[in-house]
Amino acid sequence: MSSENTNLEHAGEHETMSKSRIWKVFFILLAITVVEFIIALAIPDTVLPHGIKNFLYVALTLVKAYYIVAFFMHLKFEKYALIVGILVSFIFIIYFIILMLTEGDYMNSHMNI
Repeated sequence: MSSENTNLEHAGEHETMSKSRIWKVFFILLAITVVEFIIALAIPDTVLPHGIKNFLYVALTLVKAYYIVAFFMHLKFEKYALIVGILVSFIFIIYFIILMLTEGDYMNSHMNI
């Protein structure tokens, strides 16, 4: 009896994720992946420089990460405080990685190892 109440309490939480929305997000992710493959395989480096390609890969990957986290992990439907907490943590981790890469590059170029 109590499990039925628990299920009923949580029934409305993920109501907005219908099958049609899941398929829509799937096809968006598929389209972004196809664009990434076109950039990688069909466009030569003479037309689009390697640095710009890398920037596009990172940007498209971040868009795909947003869709995966927002819809398949249901973060879009969570409370605002949880989203902000996760985003702040993610920003600090990225900042830490950038600092470590900068420090490592400095150490590599200025130390005789």
